[in-house]
Amino acid sequence: MKEIRYIAIEGVIGAGKTSLAKKLSERLDANLILEEFETNPFLEKFYDDRKRFAFQTQMFFLINRYKQQEQLGQEDLFAKYIVSDYIFDKDQIFAYLNLEGEELKLYENLFPLLQRSLRKPDLVIFLQSSTDRLMHNIKRRGRKIERNLTRGYISELSEAYNNFFFKYNNTPLLIVNSTEIDFINRQKDFDELYNQIFRDDRGFIEYFNPERRG
Repeated sequence: MKEIRYIAIEGVIGAGKTSLAKKLSERLDANLILEEFETNPFLEKFYDDRKRFAFQTQMFFLINRYKQQEQLGQEDLFAKYIVSDYIFDKDQIFAYLNLEGEELKLYENLFPLLQRSLRKPDLVIFLQSSTDRLMHNIKRRGRKIERNLTRGYISELSEAYNNFFFKYNNTPLLIVNSTEIDFINRQKDFDELYNQIFRDDRGFIEYFNPERRG
């Protein structure tokens, strides 16, 4: 197995991607790359009216993510580890969920041109969680921009993520059932996940299903 230096964490809104990325980067003393979703001027409007603002939201994210990922090859040459809370490929999940017709065709022509020049992670961690847990996490953190997120949209997005990673084979992948664990507040949960990430015998695609905590 290739040495792990660049780790990317993925999951539906509320899965804990950013929290885990921050904690993992602290443990590894890694360069931390966080998705800049707050800078998207269309996102809040999209949550209010998906159909009307889908294309503007999607294209802003696509270009912004590309610019950020493009810098990885230059800025982090001397970094031992890099940890990110997203992968560029996940842009497609939202595109196929929210775009249609000519807008989707335009996206499909543009995406591969940007994707092919970007550095791939050495390992992708997909945090798979139940809709109940996701909605609980979203409500608990109370972000203003997410106040109009519906259970229906999160459930639809969760299904899209599951389908995407069921077919995913671009990089080594660790799928983590994170519904019942708390890797932020329970050190044992985090340590178990950390050990799974750096297991010497880990396969190309693996599923980690931690024991349910009492």
